[in-house]
Amino acid sequence: MLSICSIYKVVTEILTPETPRDDQYRPSHSLLRTSNHTKNMSDPALYTVGWICAIPTESIAASLFLDGEEHERLTYVSTNDNNDYTLGEMAGHNVVIAVLPDGEYGQTSATAVVKDMLSSFPNIRVGFMVGIAGGAPTSKNDIRLGDIVVSSPHDDTGGVLQYDYGKMIQGQGFLQTGFLNQPSTLVRTAVSGLKAQYKKKGNVIETKIKTILDEYTELSEEFGRPDGDKDRLYKADVVHPAEIEGTCGDICGTQPEKLVERRARTLREDKRTIIHYGTIASGSWLMKDAHARDLLAEERGVLCFEMEAAGLMNHLPCLVVRGICDYSDSHKNKDWQGYAAMAAAAYVKDLLTRMVPSRVEAEAKLKEVIDSDLVLTRSQVSQKVDAIGTTTQKVHVDVGELRMQEHRSRMIKWLSPSDPSTNYNKALEQRQEGTGLWFIHGDAFKQWKQHSNSFLWLHGIPGCGKTVLSSTIIEHLKRDTSFGVLLYFYFDFNDTSKQTLDNVLRSLIKQLYQQRPDARQPLDQSWNAHGEGSQRPSTSSLQSVLQAMLNMIDKVCIVLDALDESTPRCDILAWLQTLVTNKSAACQLLVTARREEDIESALQTWTHPEDRIAIQQSDVDADIEAYVTHEVHHGEDLKRWQSRPDLQKEIELKLMEKANGMFRWATCQIEALRQCYYQRTLRKALADLPKTLDETYHRILKNIPEENLPDATTILRLLAWSERPLRIGELIDAIAVQPNESPSFCVDNRMPEPRDLLKICSSLVVLVQRPMDVNEKDDGEFYYGDPNTVESDGKEEVSELRLAHFSVKEYLMSHRVVQSFTGHLAEDTARARIATICLTYLRDLDHNLSLKQMKARFQFAQYCARYWTDHARKTDEREEDLQRHILEFFEQRTTAYTTCYSLYDPDQPEERNDQRRSDDVAEPLYYASLGGLVASVARLLDESADANAQGGLDGNALQAASDGGHDKVVQMLLDKGADVNAQGGRFGNALRAASYRGHDKIVQTLLDKGADVNAEGGPFGNALQAASDGGHDKIVQTLLDKGADVNAEGGPFGNALQAASYRGHDKIVQMLLDKGADVNAQGGEYGNALQAASGRDHHKIVQMLLDKGANVNAQGGHFGNALRAASYRGHDKIVQTLLDKGADVNAQGGRFCNAPNAAAFAGHL
Repeated sequence: MLSICSIYKVVTEILTPETPRDDQYRPSHSLLRTSNHTKNMSDPALYTVGWICAIPTESIAASLFLDGEEHERLTYVSTNDNNDYTLGEMAGHNVVIAVLPDGEYGQTSATAVVKDMLSSFPNIRVGFMVGIAGGAPTSKNDIRLGDIVVSSPHDDTGGVLQYDYGKMIQGQGFLQTGFLNQPSTLVRTAVSGLKAQYKKKGNVIETKIKTILDEYTELSEEFGRPDGDKDRLYKADVVHPAEIEGTCGDICGTQPEKLVERRARTLREDKRTIIHYGTIASGSWLMKDAHARDLLAEERGVLCFEMEAAGLMNHLPCLVVRGICDYSDSHKNKDWQGYAAMAAAAYVKDLLTRMVPSRVEAEAKLKEVIDSDLVLTRSQVSQKVDAIGTTTQKVHVDVGELRMQEHRSRMIKWLSPSDPSTNYNKALEQRQEGTGLWFIHGDAFKQWKQHSNSFLWLHGIPGCGKTVLSSTIIEHLKRDTSFGVLLYFYFDFNDTSKQTLDNVLRSLIKQLYQQRPDARQPLDQSWNAHGEGSQRPSTSSLQSVLQAMLNMIDKVCIVLDALDESTPRCDILAWLQTLVTNKSAACQLLVTARREEDIESALQTWTHPEDRIAIQQSDVDADIEAYVTHEVHHGEDLKRWQSRPDLQKEIELKLMEKANGMFRWATCQIEALRQCYYQRTLRKALADLPKTLDETYHRILKNIPEENLPDATTILRLLAWSERPLRIGELIDAIAVQPNESPSFCVDNRMPEPRDLLKICSSLVVLVQRPMDVNEKDDGEFYYGDPNTVESDGKEEVSELRLAHFSVKEYLMSHRVVQSFTGHLAEDTARARIATICLTYLRDLDHNLSLKQMKARFQFAQYCARYWTDHARKTDEREEDLQRHILEFFEQRTTAYTTCYSLYDPDQPEERNDQRRSDDVAEPLYYASLGGLVASVARLLDESADANAQGGLDGNALQAASDGGHDKVVQMLLDKGADVNAQGGRFGNALRAASYRGHDKIVQTLLDKGADVNAEGGPFGNALQAASDGGHDKIVQTLLDKGADVNAEGGPFGNALQAASYRGHDKIVQMLLDKGADVNAQGGEYGNALQAASGRDHHKIVQMLLDKGANVNAQGGHFGNALRAASYRGHDKIVQTLLDKGADVNAQGGRFCNAPNAAAFAGHL
């Protein structure tokens, strides 16, 4: 932010230009060229158009558009005029072109140039700032390299927004410090006229540039239009590495997953230079931050960024025209500078053509306009500064908050937590009003609420209503203002994203992060430690983060429902023990679960008997009675018996007689009684009520009409064994597939009314409508036009079919299931059938459609592409029918095969793709190896598939199998001659892939087969650095034992020690040091291990390295030295440790010159 002093200095400097002498503009007689038809063009008074350029490239471009020869140079200018001028005629106007001094950029230099120009050329009437800028493309403004941006008045900016980018870097938001006033009416009218002209006739800017360069051929390479493939817009998270030489394409890559997907411009657009009109941002720093760029583009409608325009002073009526040469990010691109400068100059010449010279000469002199408008008293200057300060404060707050919102959004996307509110809301919808109060008013709950570090386990039989009771408890705690922080989670058998320790940790961390800003630091530090979200955190890392966050708040309440539906339960139980026994956090924990043996055994070791509460049948029966009474008297179907109170009473008595505390049983019987339309059928049903849930489910399955059995079987298979819940549209297509027919799928076979799905399986399934998850729009499985979504209060909701209760899934997966379903629902059979349905569905799609059209028309396609391999791998893949379909699928290279791997790329599962692939689809052996399809790999190899064929992101089948952790496939490939040291792919070779992923068995297999333990290459340099980066200490030890060079150089971190230090793997750091790792080895992005650990706040590792003799003042790397890294990141504890060890606070070098500058720049002083 500009200080008041600096603002005042700039303003007063403009207000007090040098007063010229009377004879100042008298040209030297010896240089006059007089005739009857010409004027002496060395007279400064003849020039009416001022043209400002920042760099020589822009000045050259401008001069190339002059008409005829350049005018002679002036013989006299103002005494203190330091400018260099190019003079000439353009479209009938006399133009003076000035360029900033060599090596000087920014607002201050631009201000000085204008000031000197107006002193020497008193008759300038219009001004232009013409040159290059960095674009700010958004979904609204499709800005490309070579486009033109013209400043146009908008809101209060006058076309140019002045901001302080320095404060943005410090994480404090953008500060608007002023604005550039709009140009004169004459100029704005000409802009409108030219816009209309271009709209009617198009522009021929590119043709004009080509014509000029045909004459000046020596300039064509620098100023001609580059090839279109050099126009790459990288995603905001892809940052060009600092201090690494080479082209951006070579260093950052050109893979589609790194680039923003943009539509191809039409032929008509390609023939014209595209011109954008709007706000240009002018700052004191070069914009090189894509996230900062995007914030200002969205918040203020900025089209491009530059550094000079705002220096033309707050009220200079100047038009700014910029050619786009890069995208205002770290990927600065000089290839486009010459052409962008030419495009901007060509536009201004066209604009001058529309401005009649006599009309320009009639305009007020800019010098006089400035003198009259800006002769401010000191008090007026102060008022102006105060006004700017007010605007600054508002924009600071608004944009700072926007920045924080974006950071939180990125953080949540990185965590990818599941949303427990779906379960909470569903349970509340099922609850009968007034139930569960027996627990809320009970002594056990009251005692639990009153004590910190308290624990309660509520246990009960299956179907007794534990989940509904959990929601009642959560609802009560939400209303209790004494509970400042409430966190909750529902384990869910239906949803694999709600079953593991990793799942619950992510969700609780996200909730706590949102509720308590004062507890966010541990997660922010973890984000930084994981490459600012580029790597997924481990479960142990998440556990540490949550504990650290909990330690920072006074009191927190956590409710966990259905612990028995988690997997593996041993991990959850061990974590709960840590949570309860750790007294550093005041945590009140309440869990519900069945009384399973492993749960009870674990809890008995670290809880007291009074902490374990059994849900009594009498309490639940009272709630069941309230529910049954309401349904009988007010239910949509059962109220048909309201004229027969005797029958109503009989229903209530019979159900309560056999409910035995099972809420789930009661709801199933109510569902069955709704189908009784006559008194005789009602009495028959009441006389023969099932005794248990198993018997209830048995009857439901037996009562499914024979004609519906195939559809019911398919639905139950998918819901019982699918990796995620299925949407209505997906199931509609799934049950329409007939694998043994040809075609197996036809749209005419779809069920016409989707909700009839519920009737096929009766009360075994339930329809759930849930809000779309925060990350779901980036999910490759989701298509924006999905008819499975509905609008609810402006938010999209997804309609899914799920099994109604955990007891349903247990029954379907057990040997107790009704005989007619036994063989069909066993895992091997079920998964084989699902995989077959997926493959045959993919085969019969319309492969002529675009992917976008296919996702909209065939809702099951994305699921099939994503999950068929998982289902095939988890079954007996040797089953002949499935194997036949897999091999047929592999042969359909131009249809189903290509469509599948276009819809879902297993190499990059998180990438969303809307473009059909063809040339880059790998061989069947590659995908079979990556997916771990043992039988398919064996069959393909027997049919002479090349085990060393190149292709895919992993380069070859062996690396793919090593990446995926499929040890049987790895062994098969090696036995068939796969080259164990084959180079290529994303990891460089198979050993590095397995080492990074942590597959220790595969690492051992590869080494036993002769893998070179010190082979160099790939993104990690060598296997030891890959394992050190991934944090796999067992593999690190294996590699060292096999002779890995502990000091081998290469990779982004230079060596294994720096990689482990950067990631915070202290155990591996110690192992490497014990093996002789050079603690002062130089190289890599951070120069040395000490700087890497210091920048990532790993204090324990910093101390270990210093104890081993690390040079505290070693220079090099991204920050220059360790102290500057810690200072910039704000790690005060490490700063103190380094200073105590003799770090030189004034050492010069690196990105910020010295440590105090680094700390100040990041806002830590």
